[in-house]
Amino acid sequence: MADPLDKATSRAPATLGEGCLSRYDPDDMSPEDGTEFPGAAQLWEQLQEPPEKPPKPA
Repeated sequence: MADPLDKATSRAPATLGEGCLSRYDPDDMSPEDGTEFPGAAQLWEQLQEPPEKPPKPA
């Protein structure tokens, strides 16, 4: 497993915009800047489902 502090010292991607509209420049990012989350689509689908109704008390 890689040392988590290694990323803390790496170069941050350039940003676009200012203030609350500031975001990383996608053209300046590489696979090293992001994170893989293979279950993201499944989690999103699960979170979009309406919650199940709790059973009625007896």
